[in-house]
Amino acid sequence: MIVLGLTGSIGMGKSTTATLFAEEGVPVFDADAAVAQMYLPGGEAVPLIEHAFPGCTSDSAGVDRVKLSAVLQADPAKFETLNAIVHPLVGAARRRFFHEAEQSGAEIVVLDVPLLFETGQHDQVHHVVVVSAPEAVQRERVLAREGMSVDKFEAILARQTPDAEKRSRADHVIDTSQGVEFARDQVRALLDQLKTDGAAS
Repeated sequence: MIVLGLTGSIGMGKSTTATLFAEEGVPVFDADAAVAQMYLPGGEAVPLIEHAFPGCTSDSAGVDRVKLSAVLQADPAKFETLNAIVHPLVGAARRRFFHEAEQSGAEIVVLDVPLLFETGQHDQVHHVVVVSAPEAVQRERVLAREGMSVDKFEAILARQTPDAEKRSRADHVIDTSQGVEFARDQVRALLDQLKTDGAAS
């Protein structure tokens, strides 16, 4: 089973590209979606986060992302504490995903991981696929989001490996600057290439 690590900086179109892979029948593990599930009321991360960040959860809402974000922005060093809680839980969810994909006979799977390089997970996949677009396109997309500010955008970028470095370390780059169908063509071409290479080896 070929494992693709899909990553890309904020606003590059990574989530849309993950959907394109899924529409081609490729199982996709979305690390962000896994975390969102854990943050819901009753989720396995909730009591752990309440212990480490008192007052950032509630019975009705689970993890309050606004409160948690405020704590992290005030003290960025606490990201390490949060990561130490969340990463092992995501790892367990990913192992369950792999098991289910293998049972279903999947040839290719996608791990959608925003911080693929930052967390060292690029060493755990067969091919790294980076989703990219020009900086001006990225900035326009992100600043159009509700609740986004220039300061918040810059803070997010500061925690992410620069796009140019991601592209230089990628095995494959999907360019999302020219719309969904342009990206879809690239996804299909990549899958065809991987299946052809796999059949030949």
